[in-house]
Amino acid sequence: MDRRDNQSPQGETARILVEFLEVAITSIVYLKRLYPSGAFERRRYLNLVVHRARHPQLRNYIQMSVSGLQPFIEKGLIERVAVVFFDMENVPLERFIFKLSVNQSYGSKVEDADLEFSLRSFLIKLSVSQPLTSALSQVDCRWEIVAYFQMLPQADMGSTAALWIPTDTKQWQQPPLISPIKSMSSEPLNVQLYLEHPSLSKMTNSKVQHL
Repeated sequence: MDRRDNQSPQGETARILVEFLEVAITSIVYLKRLYPSGAFERRRYLNLVVHRARHPQLRNYIQMSVSGLQPFIEKGLIERVAVVFFDMENVPLERFIFKLSVNQSYGSKVEDADLEFSLRSFLIKLSVSQPLTSALSQVDCRWEIVAYFQMLPQADMGSTAALWIPTDTKQWQQPPLISPIKSMSSEPLNVQLYLEHPSLSKMTNSKVQHL
């Protein structure tokens, strides 16, 4: 029996979303040109040509981060997932943010084709969004995956909860400049993708989670 047959609509949605986030985050990192082109290889996903990290550490970091979010996405505990680029003083330079909402009361079978069609449009839009972003130095820049939880993960939420710890990442003191990239609503999932830039250079600390 297909393992999907035993999943709730929220579980199936979380599975599809995690697969999408892995591809989308890899696409963002590729878009920023922080690694040589040889660090990626071309693959097909949702009938699109996408990029997959070839370096084991890079690929594993992305895979482990997003797969570790699956049980929390299924329960509706994840508000946003961000790819944050920093300078060497740990000050964010820009943030790609996926705002997520999974309908917890949805009880019908998830139509994979409809949901995947909507997610495919994100990848198409993302592939042409480079003019919205800033050029970053390969030497003086780093990045990480950040998750915004509705509550701090507890030990009884599973072994993956212990991997997520509060970060000391500095945040912008003033509201950021926001560039919308794409949004979708396809039951039981809503996703918005937007890009944040700092409006001022002053920063303050904020409690978010990172792996």
